[in-house]
Amino acid sequence: MARSPTGPKGTKGKNTSGRGQRDLTVKVKTARGRKLSSTLWLQRQLNDPYVKRAQAEGMRGRAAYKILETDDKYRFLVPGARVVDLGCAPGGWCQVAVPRVNALGEKSGKKVGYILGIDLQEVEPVPGCELHVLDFMEDGADDQVKAWLGGKADVVMSDMAAASSGHKQTDHLRIMALCEAAAHFAFDVLEEGGTFVAKVLAGGAEGDLQKLLKQKFTKVANFKPGASRQDSSEKFVVAQGFRG
Repeated sequence: MARSPTGPKGTKGKNTSGRGQRDLTVKVKTARGRKLSSTLWLQRQLNDPYVKRAQAEGMRGRAAYKILETDDKYRFLVPGARVVDLGCAPGGWCQVAVPRVNALGEKSGKKVGYILGIDLQEVEPVPGCELHVLDFMEDGADDQVKAWLGGKADVVMSDMAAASSGHKQTDHLRIMALCEAAAHFAFDVLEEGGTFVAKVLAGGAEGDLQKLLKQKFTKVANFKPGASRQDSSEKFVVAQGFRG
């Protein structure tokens, strides 16, 4: 835990209750060769409470709290659930899922869940998860995943985003295309009654995905967790009750 600039011992104006104190905002000077946009991004990161929380709690990024808050509301990561995390790098969503599905069997008397994370790149091991390098859009990827699971999944979740082109409309279409591909993959591997959770961007193209999900699931909701920055157009679609 960070100490105040004056050190751990008593100083003038000491206030042990925490009242009357305020967090100091970190300001970043624009360095030579660094764009203003990069400087503002770095300053926002250094002052982001979710980034600080992730560092303090050993999570692999602020995105972990997006799935944590989403699950707090919709309750799909339950003990015994078999979960597939698409595009799982750096592993924050897997970290959240491990205790919730009881992947390590630490909750006595509860079913033991299973978490399978796949990504195009290798991911540092997460205790309680099985991680593989796999392109989920390759032919036969759904069969490979079901083989690793030993059956079908209860949850398919995705926080994937396509590489940015710098053109807002193009990036939106790319991300939605990736999300639709993830949805079709989920249709192939989900157990009846299962859940699909994915990041989408507001902007028009998500309408077709919503219609498709409403045909395949009994309940479809949209949620913007507190961990998602307010100036971001991202939200999360939660589709529950897969019709099979």
